[in-house]
Amino acid sequence: MSASEPTVGRQKQPLYTSAERARRDATKWTLVQGLLAPIQFLAFAISLCLVINYLLNGVGLAAATLSVVIKTSLLYAIMITGAIWEKVVFGRYLFAPAFFWEDVVSMLVMALHTAYVAMWLAGWGTPTEQMWLALAAYATYVVNALQFLLKFQAAKITSTESASDVPTMLNTQGALDT
Repeated sequence: MSASEPTVGRQKQPLYTSAERARRDATKWTLVQGLLAPIQFLAFAISLCLVINYLLNGVGLAAATLSVVIKTSLLYAIMITGAIWEKVVFGRYLFAPAFFWEDVVSMLVMALHTAYVAMWLAGWGTPTEQMWLALAAYATYVVNALQFLLKFQAAKITSTESASDVPTMLNTQGALDT
């Protein structure tokens, strides 16, 4: 099918093959990711408030700094366990085709968070400059989180459509036998 043809009637590529889905459902790393993601988001939300408060009011630097370090630590935890999950499910630690672009943006998220920690530890830049870098890191984190949410929503829809197709195929097969 060419790119100029309509997409109606095209089969959607499922996010997981049946073997990948079985590995995803069997590994403990799926649960670990499911637990870490909302914890990291909560840390992000709290930290975002503290960073913005510091930037607007010039108070709470220690709390804002600690919150960014905690958020970064959780990011590292979810990235490491996510790479292990990806290895178990897809056979490679990063950049599996199903999550290629999410992993690309994740690398930018990691780079910006790491740059913040490096600036803070080395004392580079002013605290305000460091907090602006934290905000840039958080902006890329939001983009990355949206990527994953959209991917999982699409996978859920595809999975539901596939499940609803099964009875139809069975009914069609049964009709052919009569």
